[in-house]
Amino acid sequence: MMVSDSVAVDELLLVLKIAFLVLLYLFIWRIVRTASRDLRLPQESFVLAPSAAVGVQASRPGPLTGRLVVVKSADLADGEDFELNSAQLTIGRGNQNDVPIATDEYASVRHARFEPRQDGVWVQDLGSTNGTFLNGTRLDRPRRLTQGDIVRVGETDLRYES
Repeated sequence: MMVSDSVAVDELLLVLKIAFLVLLYLFIWRIVRTASRDLRLPQESFVLAPSAAVGVQASRPGPLTGRLVVVKSADLADGEDFELNSAQLTIGRGNQNDVPIATDEYASVRHARFEPRQDGVWVQDLGSTNGTFLNGTRLDRPRRLTQGDIVRVGETDLRYES
């Protein structure tokens, strides 16, 4: 009877070791996948070095602006709008965002960023779990918005108006 108990315990330990290794490899694979996705995104700097600022003319026009209008949201009132001026605007579940959507379970803490630039307003997913969608297509890189574009963050839909 002792030998069969010992064999059962050995088999159980083997199964647990294999399960642990599978979970460990899945964890490492997820880290590598996330890191490689971050490396593929273009890394842009929006701050000019002091030497580069010398060549910038004072008469240069400011960034293009617009506004985001809430189409559908559990947290925000339909028709509520957010002005896009020269500063970037972030949206997500965290209170540190410019547009907090606290009860949206499908939004990440820091989900997406809207950034007015010289050539238009750009939207970028900030590595959210469920992704940011522009007109139904998941963003894989920053995209410039055009009049009437619908951006989906979690379960919140926003329309861009220039």
